[in-house]
Amino acid sequence: MDIAFFSTKRYDREYFDAANTAGNHNITYHEPRLTPETAPLAFGAESICVFVNDTINREVLHKLAEHGLKVVALRCAGFNNVDLEAARAHGITVVRVPAYSPHAVAEHTVGMMLTLNRRFHKAYNRVREGDFHLDGLLGFDLHGRTAGVIGTGKIGECVAQILKGFGCRLLGYDVVQNEVCASLGMEYVGLEELFTASDIVTLHCPLTADTKHLIDETSLQRMKDGVMLINTSRGAIVDTKAAIDSLKSGKLGWLGIDVYEEEADLFFEDLSEEVIRDDVFSRLMTFPNVLVTGHQGFFTSDALTQIAETTLTNVSSVAAGLGCPNVVQTP
Repeated sequence: MDIAFFSTKRYDREYFDAANTAGNHNITYHEPRLTPETAPLAFGAESICVFVNDTINREVLHKLAEHGLKVVALRCAGFNNVDLEAARAHGITVVRVPAYSPHAVAEHTVGMMLTLNRRFHKAYNRVREGDFHLDGLLGFDLHGRTAGVIGTGKIGECVAQILKGFGCRLLGYDVVQNEVCASLGMEYVGLEELFTASDIVTLHCPLTADTKHLIDETSLQRMKDGVMLINTSRGAIVDTKAAIDSLKSGKLGWLGIDVYEEEADLFFEDLSEEVIRDDVFSRLMTFPNVLVTGHQGFFTSDALTQIAETTLTNVSSVAAGLGCPNVVQTP
C-alpha cells in the first residue's frame, strides 16, 4: 500500500525503513501532525499511519475517504483519537499495535516512582556542582508499601511484577481480572478502597468516556495524605487542575506524569527557545515534587522495532484481505 505517515521524527523513519526493507509498502513521511488542515498531504494514499496526538476525526476521515483512504494504522495501543463511527461509515479499517513492549512503559513507570521518591534528578545536579549534602533527599522504602494499579492489562501486569519484586502489597482495579496479577497476590478491590488504601496509585487504563478525569477532585480527596500518583497511560485520565489544587494543599505528595491532557502542542517538539503558553502546564512545572517526561515511556529500541514491524504487518494483512488480530474495527 501507499502509506502516508504523520507526526514522524528521525527515529520513526529509521525504524520503519528497517522494517520495510523488502519494499512491500510505498512510505511517505510527514512531520506535521494530522489535522483537517494537513489532511491533503495524504490525498491518494490508501493508508495513513498515525500516532497519539494526531486528529482522526469525522472531518479528516471524510476528506481522506474521498481520496482513496482504506486503512488507518495506529502505531500505538490507544485509539481514543479516532472517530470509529465515521471510519465505519466510510468503509475504513482501523488497526493498532496493542502490545509493542509493555516492559518499556512499565519500567519507565517504576523509574518515575524511584526518581520522585529518592530524588535522583536533584541528587545528580547537586553532585555535579560539588554539593553532597543530603537535606531534601529523604525518601521511603517501597518495601511494604501498598501500590494501587488501575488497569491490569499487559502494562499493568508488568508494573505489578516489578513492584512485587520490591515487596509491595498490590491492589488492583479493572473490569477484567488478570490471572497473572492475581497469582502475584494482587487483591482486586473497588476504586474507593484502592484510593483510600494505596500509598502509590499508578494508572494503566485506556482513555474512554468512563475513564476521562477518573482522577479528579473527589478521587484525590479519597486518597491518603501524601499519596504518590503516576500516570503513563493517557493524559486526560487525570484532571490536571484538580491535581494542582491537591499538590498545593499537600494532599498529593508526589506526581509523575509521562502524559498530559493538553500535550499535543507541547510534547515531541523542541520548545526550549519558546515561551510555553499553557498556563496550567507552566504551573505544574513549578512544584518540586512533580516529575514530567514527554511521553517517552514507549521509547526503547525494542519497542520501536516491535511497533514498526507490527504496524507494517497489520497493513500488509489488510491489503491482502487476510485476518488481522490487531483490528480495532472493520467496515
